Amino acid sequence: MEKKIKVAIVFGGRSTEHEISLLSARNVFKSLDTEKYEAVLIGIDKNGQWHHNENSMSLLNAEDAEKISLSKNNNPILLSQNTDQCSLISLSTKEVITKIDVIFPVLHGTYGEDGSIQGFAKIANIPCVGCGILGSAIGMDKDIMKRILRDSGIPVAKWVTIKNDHTQANYNLIEAELGNQLFIKPANLGSSVGVSFTTNESEFYKALEEGLQYDSKVIVEEKIVGREIECAVLGNEHPKASIAGEVVPKNNFYSYESKYLDESGAELHIPADLTALQLKAVQELSLETYSLLECAGMTRVDMFLKDDDSLIINEINTIPGFTNISMYPKLWEKSGVPQQELISTLIELALDAQVKQNNLLLK
Repeated sequence: MEKKIKVAIVFGGRSTEHEISLLSARNVFKSLDTEKYEAVLIGIDKNGQWHHNENSMSLLNAEDAEKISLSKNNNPILLSQNTDQCSLISLSTKEVITKIDVIFPVLHGTYGEDGSIQGFAKIANIPCVGCGILGSAIGMDKDIMKRILRDSGIPVAKWVTIKNDHTQANYNLIEAELGNQLFIKPANLGSSVGVSFTTNESEFYKALEEGLQYDSKVIVEEKIVGREIECAVLGNEHPKASIAGEVVPKNNFYSYESKYLDESGAELHIPADLTALQLKAVQELSLETYSLLECAGMTRVDMFLKDDDSLIINEINTIPGFTNISMYPKLWEKSGVPQQELISTLIELALDAQVKQNNLLLK
């Protein structure tokens, strides 16, 4: 029998998106092809300690997006670099528990989606599913991402960046440039955590203060009137784009609560009601954005479709949600790629990229 590839599914973490990571990882685990892969489950608690979750996800309140948590299994581990493979070592016994062949990070937000785990994987010379260090870091920082896209001729919403101190912002100047309907976003977070919509000066400063509790840099964006369209991209050198989906929020924007806590908070239309020409434009812009931002493996590209059929990039997600209702896997499912095949493809893309990288190092 052919030896199974050991896939380290890494989840949880110190991010504010910890709970969503648990939901996503549980779904990845369920979708793993056990004929080809053996899951090695690594849960990171909110203090940053890594734990080996043998044989199960070890989750408490697994069906509740608000209360879900790692169980207290008290099996702390560390990953150690070897010359040929990465080892999982018990901190209590100092013994090697197992070796792993590839990391599948399901770490949304900071300390996972921002290049952190990707950097660890590169140092350890182990394949890692998804974007590399650069693509992950660019995709995480909305300010840097928007600068690169703007300077490459890709349309983005106008914005102002504010760092460290909300009192430095001049509301009157910002309103004159961007209008009074504004989105305030921490530059390095996802899942709409810390995001506010404001229409006046008092709301604006309150939102800035909140946003700067999550990150030392926030962006202030103009409101774009248009349909919220999302497209999934998959691949390395020759990526492919899925069909498009549409998010129809019930309120001003697609908030954290709408995504994960309130089932009626938004409608998801998969596929989106687009003409053939509109879909082609969405897919082409998604692939161009993917390439410009140095993405690999997977990314979800979010954009606005305006009444004149013009498209404006909103943001990208390099480790998109993988819950059973998340847009990225659903878009591929509707594009003819079932979830088990999608997970397998992502793993194979990571393994292939590592072989090519090591071949470069040998030259």
